[in-house]
Amino acid sequence: MRAELPRWVDYGLLPLLNLAAALVVSGLIVVMLGENPVEALELLISGAFGFGEAIGYTLYYATNFIFTGLAVAVAFHAGLFNIGGEGQAYIGGLGVGLVCLALEPLPFVLVLPAAIVAGAVFGGLWGLIPGWLQARRGSHIVITTIMFNFIASALMTYLLVNVLIRPGQASPESRVFADHVWLPQLDEIAAGFGVDLPGSPLNLAFLFALVACVLVWVYVWQTRAGYRLRVVGQNEQAAVYGGIEPGRVVMVAMAISGALAAGVGLNEIMGAQHRLILGFPGGYGFVGIAVALMGRNHPVGIVLAAILFGALYQGGSELSFDMPAVNRDMVVVIQGLVILFCGALENMFRPALARLFRRPAPAGAVA
Repeated sequence: MRAELPRWVDYGLLPLLNLAAALVVSGLIVVMLGENPVEALELLISGAFGFGEAIGYTLYYATNFIFTGLAVAVAFHAGLFNIGGEGQAYIGGLGVGLVCLALEPLPFVLVLPAAIVAGAVFGGLWGLIPGWLQARRGSHIVITTIMFNFIASALMTYLLVNVLIRPGQASPESRVFADHVWLPQLDEIAAGFGVDLPGSPLNLAFLFALVACVLVWVYVWQTRAGYRLRVVGQNEQAAVYGGIEPGRVVMVAMAISGALAAGVGLNEIMGAQHRLILGFPGGYGFVGIAVALMGRNHPVGIVLAAILFGALYQGGSELSFDMPAVNRDMVVVIQGLVILFCGALENMFRPALARLFRRPAPAGAVA
């Protein structure tokens, strides 16, 4: 049985303890490599937040994690474990790319909403199919979403190798979009207001990710549809007793989840790569599971967890440059430890904290 904790312990202290445990084990690995763990941690932090360009890159990576973390969280609230964020981001990015290729003669103000809608529709439909299979055919959502990740990867490979590839080149990628449909970078927007920001891939998708957080909060906690979503996730039988159809809620939740994951395509394809390429989700869909778990499936927690993982990506890259013994593979190991402690082992410290913060029974209460 899950031990109850005060909210500040559950949402603040417990994730910090998990993160500290991950850093301690990572430090032991750094010691085994013959390096100073304190110096490595300083390089990691300074590489992520030490200068303006680093902060831009950290937030750029965090943008992807916000989208995938929200996607996983919405499914979680419906009692679903969506492992298909990677494939949903892939197909959502395909929708964004196709719009940019097909509508590039149009002005940006028309292309942008079309790309957002296309990405959401493509990603949403890719999430809806496993939801429909579970709701109507009883297929387990974990199995189907895993398989749909492979199907999405194979489909993108076929399209980029045989259909969308730029003629006369060997690399499986589309032609570059016209530059007027590229998503503006935040340093360019700031320059228009007379503010000088360091250059980085951070683009308008970051603001869209924050808007998505607000919309998810409103949907889950302030609407009847969100109430039905949470009731189904907590007790499906009670939902049926209350007149809620769980199957429909499952399909809607998975469609919204897929649409949110498609935001990765907006950030990567329209904001950074400016063309369709293979493998652009880069594992963001899987890391989104840890982001959602660490953020307790709440938009505020997801933003904080996403910035943490963005810092690990950016700071880890700087660390591998400045400390060659800690190469890129070891940085991935450190990131994996954080995911392990903050995801799979997130409740490791819960029993001890429950004993420490157990509230005394009210005077006169019956034992």
